[in-house]
Amino acid sequence: MPPFPELVTIARSADREAHRIAQLPILVIHAHSSCNCRCLMCDIWKTKEHQAFRVSDLYPHLGSIRRLGVRWVVFSGGEPLLNSELFELCSIFKREGIHLTLLSTGLLLSKYAQQVADSFDDVIISLDGPEPIHNSIRQVKSAFSIMASGIDVVRRIRPGISISARTTVQKQNHRFLRATVRAAKDLGLNSISFLAADLTSEAFNRPQPWAPSRQNHVSLTADEIFALDSELDLLIQDNAADISRGYIAESPAKLRNIARHFRAHVGLDRTESPRCNAPWVSAVLETDGTVRPCFFHRPVGNLKANNLEEVINGENALGFRSSLDIPSNPVCNRCVCSLNYKS
Repeated sequence: MPPFPELVTIARSADREAHRIAQLPILVIHAHSSCNCRCLMCDIWKTKEHQAFRVSDLYPHLGSIRRLGVRWVVFSGGEPLLNSELFELCSIFKREGIHLTLLSTGLLLSKYAQQVADSFDDVIISLDGPEPIHNSIRQVKSAFSIMASGIDVVRRIRPGISISARTTVQKQNHRFLRATVRAAKDLGLNSISFLAADLTSEAFNRPQPWAPSRQNHVSLTADEIFALDSELDLLIQDNAADISRGYIAESPAKLRNIARHFRAHVGLDRTESPRCNAPWVSAVLETDGTVRPCFFHRPVGNLKANNLEEVINGENALGFRSSLDIPSNPVCNRCVCSLNYKS
């Protein structure tokens, strides 16, 4: 036992208090628990529940949202446009002066084009490759053309809205990254970003991490990683201007880290955590009220038991942040979607 245990207790308490959050600029809300695609790298569509984050779920936490200074709300899911109260939620946030981003499969953009154009500051659609590859991964007939039509309709209503793409790199599309950039340009998108498929976490409706046999449907073999390295080199070489002006969001180093992620997965490289401050600047709210510090770490509380402030600065959350060492944490080591937010 330490000679002055009461001093150790005080020091630990002070360390936890140093991780109390006064400003939470970003809030990610899972607007709906299910999805209208059947993507190979995601299990969200397999859920038998059809839960939505509703206006009644938001109102008790508006005071917390104001006091925490939330400035940016990202609607994720599932597919947010499946939520019948989504645009009412948007109206509430817009009255608070909060920036709104929609993450979408794009399949319902045509149906809700006017509301999307009126409600959101920007839209990020999932783009998995050129048309045949995209349709194959989404497992939805004509997914690409439906998405393209939706983008056109939204743009006709509001030409200046930012619509960008996010591509998850995996077995089915790793040889088609340059073609994916060309597809994004053909769609008239403002930019494109790439990230590696998550293979090991409990995120995306996985009750437990994937078994190796399931991982192999999405991960890359050693030969495929070599092909990915070559494709990334050509992407960087052929699209230097796009990278320089930010049309491709990642730097060459970050693009090459995608291949490193797959090499580490098969034991050909070491894992390395990205720079990230997500647990200190953001929170993820799920449809059932679960609150996570990011997509991948375990919950720290639930909005049905406490308000957002109480969860964010509760004992579980303070304990998590004060003990989190990102460079050595095994979840962070395998992270594919980090956030390094600077105000």
